Amino acid sequence: MDLTLINTIRTNNFNDEQVMQKIMDMWKGASADLSQQEGNTYGLYHEYESDYKGDYSLSVAIEGKNESSITIPEDIEYEVFKVDTDSEQGILNTWNEIWNKEKEGQLDRAYTYDFEKYYPNGNIDIYIAVK
Repeated sequence: MDLTLINTIRTNNFNDEQVMQKIMDMWKGASADLSQQEGNTYGLYHEYESDYKGDYSLSVAIEGKNESSITIPEDIEYEVFKVDTDSEQGILNTWNEIWNKEKEGQLDRAYTYDFEKYYPNGNIDIYIAVK
């Protein structure tokens, strides 16, 4: 799958006091480009420093290929988590579920490419690369 990057930040969930503001600003900055988008939109997690406690890059992306795109290898296996979109905290709750599964040894993450997939109908799935 080829994803064209629209906007990218570098952050850390635990050591960056501005993480939520950076993420909101990243999405806000991409909104003009996304307003013409009819397909799926992605929040792509990549360039991991280590595990979920380390630095990573987060990009807003759409399907397609150009000079600023990333090719996600076809052979990556994913565990898919459905987000409860009825909950205002649905995405955060799903990430907490993912981190807890990892802490408990129930999820062996690969830390290659993970992504939130936003469908035009409002559904959201989080794809976590596994070993």
